[in-house]
Amino acid sequence: MRFSIYEKTGFGFLAAAWLVWGVDFTGDILVQAEPLQKAVFAAAKAPTAEKAGTAAKAEGSVMAMLSDADTATGGEKAFKKCKACHTLVAGKNKVGPSLAGIFGRTTGTVEGFKYSAAMKDAGIVWNEETMDAFLAKPKKYIKGTKMAFPGLKKEAKRKDLISYLKEATK
Repeated sequence: MRFSIYEKTGFGFLAAAWLVWGVDFTGDILVQAEPLQKAVFAAAKAPTAEKAGTAAKAEGSVMAMLSDADTATGGEKAFKKCKACHTLVAGKNKVGPSLAGIFGRTTGTVEGFKYSAAMKDAGIVWNEETMDAFLAKPKKYIKGTKMAFPGLKKEAKRKDLISYLKEATK
């Protein structure tokens, strides 16, 4: 006996529905959950006036953002992505230039590294603000850079990385 494509499709859906119903029914028998007696999640407390004022005043400031960065773990973890192409050792270049002493240095000036014309001509001095903008979207910040890294979307990761680099590249 031959079945048409419509009959095969119908039987397939029917079999899938029976399977889902069977698993649900068996799960209900095996695991008998009781309703919760009280709420599992507590509502967050509103910030105190002092903290709210400080947060509002510092909002948008990269320096304020860096003050609570997790340098020890978050920054070092974020740097693992950079490590593939960069080093913190002065004078040692990899696919990317050494990052030793990067803060206060002008773009495209590491001795012995072949920069793109865009990076040489940018004339940007690396500081917390320029580094944050560059790490967010490198190719948008310096159009024509050879750096293939797409950027760090999360602000927390960028602030951790910048804090780590400030300490590690002195």
